[in-house]
Amino acid sequence: MNSISLWDIPTRLFHWLLVITVTGSLVSVNLGGTWMLWHERCGLAVVGLISFRLVWGIIGSTYSRFIQFIPRTSSISAYLKGEWRGLGHNPLGALSVLAMLGLLGFQAVTGLFATDAIAFNGPLYSAVSSGWNDTITSWHKLTEWFIYGLIGLHIASVLFYTLIKKDNLVTPMITGRKTVKETLDKDSKGGGLVPLIIALAIAGFAVWVASGGLLPPPPPPPADLGW
Repeated sequence: MNSISLWDIPTRLFHWLLVITVTGSLVSVNLGGTWMLWHERCGLAVVGLISFRLVWGIIGSTYSRFIQFIPRTSSISAYLKGEWRGLGHNPLGALSVLAMLGLLGFQAVTGLFATDAIAFNGPLYSAVSSGWNDTITSWHKLTEWFIYGLIGLHIASVLFYTLIKKDNLVTPMITGRKTVKETLDKDSKGGGLVPLIIALAIAGFAVWVASGGLLPPPPPPPADLGW
């Protein structure tokens, strides 16, 4: 048995920051009122994190790349038969990651156009018609329940692997290292400073756009003539 480098620092930071921001989004939306300002901030952070992960999934280190863990039908079949051997996300775990990225990405983007019809509008509310605002808001509210379900499934899966299969998934996501059989001894490679800067720059640009950076400035208030 050997200890290998599995998850790079950017991937681990992405994971735990996503946990924090999604939790903050769900808590703040249920508190309502002035907490909706934090709901928006958390949503914009999720936009940035998802954008970063999509780029990092192409230019990041070995086990963070989509090409390495997106499952094929054959690998899913082999896993269900107990014949799959590999590192990183197993085929079912990979499907969970893709579902999480897609669902949270959809939720964050729809939130940009949503409204609570009282005092809060998303930063891109004015970019679409009021009819679309209402439609997108309904999608945003509905998707919240799917997120609760996916989070519950994710936590249950982690507990199952840790307690039943004796495969601790949490520790490698903290330390970055995992103990494996010698036949699977292959350290993570790639990533590095330049890909990290590129991914961060794209994520920052995505947050700027999501914040309304491309929208025309609002008209100035009418002049006070003192009458």
